[in-house]
Amino acid sequence: MPLVLIIAGHDPSGAAGIQADIETMMACGVRCASLLTVTTTQDTARFVSLHPQRVVDFAAQAELLLADMRFSACKIGLLGDPGIAECVCSVVKQLGEIPVVLDPILRAGTGAFVADTSLIDSIRNQLLPLSTVITPNLAEAQLLSGCEARAEAGQKLLALGARNVLITGADEDTPGVVNTLYQRDGDRTQYEYRRLAGTYHGSGCTLSASLAAYLALGFGIGDAARRAQEFTWSALSAGGRIGRGQMHPDRIRAGHDLPGGK
Repeated sequence: MPLVLIIAGHDPSGAAGIQADIETMMACGVRCASLLTVTTTQDTARFVSLHPQRVVDFAAQAELLLADMRFSACKIGLLGDPGIAECVCSVVKQLGEIPVVLDPILRAGTGAFVADTSLIDSIRNQLLPLSTVITPNLAEAQLLSGCEARAEAGQKLLALGARNVLITGADEDTPGVVNTLYQRDGDRTQYEYRRLAGTYHGSGCTLSASLAAYLALGFGIGDAARRAQEFTWSALSAGGRIGRGQMHPDRIRAGHDLPGGK
């Protein structure tokens, strides 16, 4: 079974963050190890604060993991701190030629900014060139690229070094959800899904984690992107409200619904 390295923050509600990544990857059929970047004070309705791990501790944990394990893919989520971002770049460079999925989280699901200008610059200038695929929503793509139009933002992110860009549309005010995959070879693939009622906490984490899992399992970027979106839609459609705020995806049920699932 492939082993995926998760680098992400912790959401106490379990709807997003490192717990969401672990649930997703296990449902998709891969094992995972994890490096925690930040803890947060939040629930399904409110984001209060984030608390970065000490860089020296993060680096020590990464050094031990990389010396002990061999990974088939890496997923990067919430960073929260420029020092952590710089250390993550060093970690990724040591992983060798494996797929790297970057979910450039600039806002929490409840709307609060979780990245300042310095961290945004680190993501844009250091992590994008190391990424096999990045999965921003349109607002994140606009902020990282400086371009308003979806197609221009996708092309600019490719020019900045990402090999593939999957811009999601769940946060847009459109009848359906339209996601677009831009590839460095010029291919562009559009996916459209029925928009579900309500808002969901952790949909981006679910998408990026399942994408990393499918890449680790050996699928090409096109098949992996399609499977990840189908898994995410299934997890959202099976989800429910466990708190007073946004809906919580049901990744376990989505995994059971996969071909061969139990």
